[in-house]
Amino acid sequence: AALLALMAGALFYAARIPVEVEAPAQPEPAALETVSHPAFALPDLEGNSREFSEWDGSHRLLNFWATWCAPCRREIPLLKAFQEEQAANGIQVIGIAVDDPLPVARYAREMQFNYPVLVGQEDAMAVAESSGLEFLGMPFTMVVAADGELLNAHFGEIHDADLDHIAEVLQLLDAGEIDRDSARKALEVL
Repeated sequence: AALLALMAGALFYAARIPVEVEAPAQPEPAALETVSHPAFALPDLEGNSREFSEWDGSHRLLNFWATWCAPCRREIPLLKAFQEEQAANGIQVIGIAVDDPLPVARYAREMQFNYPVLVGQEDAMAVAESSGLEFLGMPFTMVVAADGELLNAHFGEIHDADLDHIAEVLQLLDAGEIDRDSARKALEVL
């Protein structure tokens, strides 16, 4: 019994002695993949099929929204102002309504969009999912370079500061002051 008590006491104190364990090596951050946004076509407000390639040569902000989404509705005036300010800089906003055509058409008359609005439900969601990004909800905005390469995405409501940052990064990219990888990394903060 004394021997068992002695061994138990020794194990108790031995368990309290700190042991240094080497921390596992941290993995290198994964390199951002080059992803081209796939070609797609969706109907506009008049029901005409519009090809994504129609806007090749312009940087594009694809804004996924719905009439029933309050944050989506709040950001539309900001996107309209951004389109007005940045059109001359080669940036095109494209609204993609993940909604029924009738409420979108009614809302569009009220909002007087100054950028194209494409409409779809499952087809619009398929466009978002085809980019390789997980479609978590709306609003959701993709930043696509003039050549169709997806640079990054903003999940949730977009604000003036986000739009200013996007414009600045795209201008630096156009001026050759940063490369694609730097643009992607700069846009990660969205």
